[in-house]
Amino acid sequence: MKGLTEGTHFYYNEEGLVVLTEAYHLEKGYCCGNGCKHCPYDFESVPEPRRSQLQKEKESSQINS
Repeated sequence: MKGLTEGTHFYYNEEGLVVLTEAYHLEKGYCCGNGCKHCPYDFESVPEPRRSQLQKEKESSQINS
């Protein structure tokens, strides 16, 4: 977590886990393939069928917000 700023690069969710933000991923410059919640790269490195599932979940959450 060295060099990262809480609230900019990450935050803690309700369970106390670290969640990386879109800003963090954009600075990193690529999709890591882990299916991160705030992936700005459309999960391009996540293998199927997980990729399609994540894309549907993201679309659904955007419609409901």
